Amino acid sequence: MSTTPIPNHAGADALRQSAADHLWLHFTQMADFKKRDLPIIVRGEGCHLETADGKRYLDGLAGLFAVQIGYSHGEEIGEAAAAQMRELPYYTNWNYAHPRAIELAQEIASLTPDGLNRVFFTSGGAESVESAWKIARQYHAARGENRWKAIGRDIAYHGTTMGALSITGIPAIRSQFEPLVPQVAHVRNTDRYHRPEGETEEQFTAMLLDDLEHRILSEGPETVAMVIMEPVQNSGGAFTPPKGYFQGVRALCDEYGILLCADEVITGYGRLGAWFGSEKYDIKPDLMTNAKGLSSAYASIGALVISDKVAEPFLKEDAMYAHGITFGGHPVQAAIALKNLEIMKRLDIVGNVARNQDAFRDTLATLTDLPIVGDLRGTGYFYALELVKDKDTKEGFTSEEGKDLLQNFLSDHLFEAGLICRADDRGEPVIQVSPPLIADQGTFDEIVGILRPVLEEASERVAKLPRHGGHKLVAGEQSALG
Repeated sequence: MSTTPIPNHAGADALRQSAADHLWLHFTQMADFKKRDLPIIVRGEGCHLETADGKRYLDGLAGLFAVQIGYSHGEEIGEAAAAQMRELPYYTNWNYAHPRAIELAQEIASLTPDGLNRVFFTSGGAESVESAWKIARQYHAARGENRWKAIGRDIAYHGTTMGALSITGIPAIRSQFEPLVPQVAHVRNTDRYHRPEGETEEQFTAMLLDDLEHRILSEGPETVAMVIMEPVQNSGGAFTPPKGYFQGVRALCDEYGILLCADEVITGYGRLGAWFGSEKYDIKPDLMTNAKGLSSAYASIGALVISDKVAEPFLKEDAMYAHGITFGGHPVQAAIALKNLEIMKRLDIVGNVARNQDAFRDTLATLTDLPIVGDLRGTGYFYALELVKDKDTKEGFTSEEGKDLLQNFLSDHLFEAGLICRADDRGEPVIQVSPPLIADQGTFDEIVGILRPVLEEASERVAKLPRHGGHKLVAGEQSALG
C-alpha cells in the first residue's frame, strides 16, 4: 500500500474542519476531536487501511465485524455494481421483484440451515432485528394469539432503532431514550469467566436454562413472541455458548410456543468458521437476522431469513406481512452482495477461518501471560481479551478506572501503534479483535506484536491502582451473575 498521502485539493486539515462543521459522527464524543485529529480513512488494501495523512493501520475489527473479504475487491465489486446500474439502477420489492433480489434470496437460502428458505431484505442489522420482532408479533396474531414480548440477554447489543434498542441489554445506551417499545425482558448471558470456581459446564448450562424458563414463566408464556440471541454474544466480549445451551433454548421455545431468532448480523457469513453460527451450534432458529458480512460491508444491505413454519400463515389468501423498507433488496446492493458471496466461495473464505482459527487463538493466547489479561474468549476470527486489575481474584475496575484505561489510554495508544480494534466497556473492559476473514498468520503476529507492548504499559499503570480484594460488579451484571 502506498504511504503517499492521497491527493485532494482541500488537504487533510481542511477535510477535518469540514467534518467538524458538518459531519455528525456515530457513537462518538465529537468534542474529543478538538484535542486530537480526526482520523480520515482514504484507502484500503487487504487487511490494512490508510489515512489522509498517509499513515497505515491494521484493521483488527474488520470495519465493525463486517469486512469479510478485505479491502482489495473494490474494482471487481464496482464492476458488478456498474453493470447493475446500467441494467436497472433501482426498483422496489413492494408488489414487484427484480432478478438480483430473487437470485440473492435463493443464494442465501442455499447457505442457511435447513428450513430457512424465505428472505426479507432490509438496509442493515437494526432493520433486520426490527423486522424479526414485527414478524414474530404478526405470526402469533395470525394464529389467534396476542403475543408481543421479546426476551434478550444482559449486555447484548441488537441495534439502535427503537425496537432493536428495546431488545438491547445495555442500560447505558437505553436509558436516555426511554420509554422504549414494550415489553422486553433480559436473561443471563453466557459469561463464564465470572462464574463460581468448580462449576461444571453442564451446571452452567442448567443455570442459564433455568433462568430463561423462570423469565418466560414470570412474563407469562402466552405473552412472549420471541427469544433473540446471538450465537456468540458480541457486547461484553465474545461470549460463547456452553455445551447444550442452544439445544435447551430451542426446547424451551418449542415447549412454550415462542419463536427463536438467531441474531447473526455479526456472526453470519464465516466469522465463526462456518457460514452461520446457527450451523456451528445447531441452533435451529425460526428467524435469522443478517447484515454486515452479507456484502462484506461493500453495500448497505441486510436480511431477515424466515423459516417455512413462520412463513406459512403469511402465504394464505388475503394475508400480508405489513412491513416494508424502501431500499430493502435494492438491485445494486443485491448485485454487490451476490458478487461478495461469489468471491467468498472462490477464495474459500469460510474455509480459511476454519483452518486458521486455532492458530489465531494460540497467537492471541500468548498475551495471557500479561498481568492485565484475565481471559481470552471467542471462536473463529471473533475474540476478546478481558482486562482485570488482579488475575488471582478476577478483580475488575471501578467505572472511573475502566474509563481512564480504555478511553484515555488504550484506544489512543493502540491506534497510534497502528492497530484498529475495540476497547469496549459495555460490560467489563475488553479488547475485541476480529480481523477480515482473509487474515493469516502474518496478520495474527502483527496484531499481537502491536497489542503486547501497549498492554505491557497498561499493566504497569494498573499495578499502581488500589486493590479491593474482589471482583467488582458492573451495571447489568448483578442479574447476570445472580
